[in-house]
Amino acid sequence: MVTPLLTPRNGMPQLVESEMGFEKTILELAKGSGDIAIDAERASGYKYSQRAYLIQIFRRGGGLHLIDPIPLANSKLWQEFNSKFSQFQWVIHASTQDLPCLIGVGLKPTLLFDTELGARIAGCDRVGLGPLAESLLEIQLAKEHSAVDWSIRPLKPEWLTYAALDVDILLDVKDKVEKLLIEQNKLAWAKQDFTSILDSFNDYQFSDEPRPDRWRRTSGMHKVRDRLTLTLVRDLWLSRNELAAELDIAPGRVLGDEAIIELALARPDNPEEVAKIIGWRTKLDAPPFGRWLKTLSNSLSTPVEDQPEYKVASNSLPPIRVWKDKNPLGYARLTHARALLAELSTQLKIPIENIITPEFIRRICWQEPPKSKSDYQAFIENELIKFGARKWQIEQVLAPMEVAIDQTEPLVIADSDDVEVPEASTKEIE
Repeated sequence: MVTPLLTPRNGMPQLVESEMGFEKTILELAKGSGDIAIDAERASGYKYSQRAYLIQIFRRGGGLHLIDPIPLANSKLWQEFNSKFSQFQWVIHASTQDLPCLIGVGLKPTLLFDTELGARIAGCDRVGLGPLAESLLEIQLAKEHSAVDWSIRPLKPEWLTYAALDVDILLDVKDKVEKLLIEQNKLAWAKQDFTSILDSFNDYQFSDEPRPDRWRRTSGMHKVRDRLTLTLVRDLWLSRNELAAELDIAPGRVLGDEAIIELALARPDNPEEVAKIIGWRTKLDAPPFGRWLKTLSNSLSTPVEDQPEYKVASNSLPPIRVWKDKNPLGYARLTHARALLAELSTQLKIPIENIITPEFIRRICWQEPPKSKSDYQAFIENELIKFGARKWQIEQVLAPMEVAIDQTEPLVIADSDDVEVPEASTKEIE
C-alpha cells in the first residue's frame, strides 16, 4: 500500500540564507557518512537564467538542508563544500538537468549515481522520482509544485516542503535502484554511464549565453524556404534573446517561437499587424511591438551577401524517409539493425536509446561496410568508440550489428519508424 509522505521524516529544516547558516550546514553534513543526495530547483520557463534558485542536500547522519544560493552567490563556502564532500558519491536524479546550475555555484562531484538513468538501465517502467518512490518505496510524493517560479522571494513554505521531500527519500531510492542493478549484473554498466556524464562536464563553464546558431533550432523552421526569411528569423530570435536577457525572463515568455516564424513569413509593416500576429504568443504585459517591427524593417534591408545560408552540418545524415532512394542498402541495414536492437531492448529490459545512441547506429548503417565479413567487428567497434559509446554498450550491440550490416534486403517497417528516437547520450558527435 502506498503511503503519502507530506513532510520530511525528520522534520523541516530552516532555509539557509547566510554565511553563518551555510557554515553550520557544512559542519552538520560532515558529521554524517556515505553518499550525498543533492537536488536543485531552477525557474525554467520563467527566467532567462538557468541558475539554481534552491539547492537541497541530504546525508544520513548529517541531516537535510535547504540552501538559498542567491544571497550566497559569491560565498567561498561553495569551494569549502567541494573540498570536504566532492570525493563522496553524489546522488542526483536526472543529473544532466541539475549539473549545469550546480556547477554554476561551484559544486561539482567526482563520483555520481544518477537514479533516473540507473532506473532506466535497471528496467523500471517509470523513472520519474515520484513513480520510483511509489514503486520502490511505496511512498507517494506530492508533485503539485514542480513547475512553480522558484525565483520568487520569499519562497513559500509549501514549496520548500515539496523540495525537501525530493532529497529526503533520494538515498533510499538509490539503494533500491542499485540493488536492482546488482541483481541484474548491470551495476558496472550504469557506472560507465555515470562516469560518461561527469566526463561530459569536465570543461563545462556555466553560462546563460546560447550556443552560436542556436536560432537555427527555432521551432517551425521547416516553414522557412528562402535566405531572406531565414535572416528575419535570425534577427528576431537574437532581438528576443537580448530583451529576455535584459529582463531576465524566459525567451518563450517574451516572444514564442511560433510568433517569430509567423512574423518572418508575413513580414507585417505596421504595429497593428505585428500585434495581431503575436496575439497570445507573449507573456509580457506591454509587448514591444515597435521593437519587432524595427527588427523586421532592418532585417529586410540585409544585403544578400550578409544573409545566412541554409546550413546542413557536414556530418549530418538525410531523414530516414529518403534513405530508400538515396541509400537503399543503407536503408536495408538500418531496418535490420532496428529490429535486432528492439529484440535486444526487450531482452535486457533497457530502452533502445539507453543501450546505444540511435544516431550512432544510423551512421554505421549509412556507411559501406568492409568487403570482408571478418572485418565487420573491428569496423563496428572502432566507429562506436569514435562516436563515444561506452564499453558495455559496444559489447551488447556488436553481435546484432554484425548481422545487420550484412543485409541487402530491407525489412518492411511502419511509417512511424521514420520518427527519430530521442537521444540518451550526453556526448555529441563532433
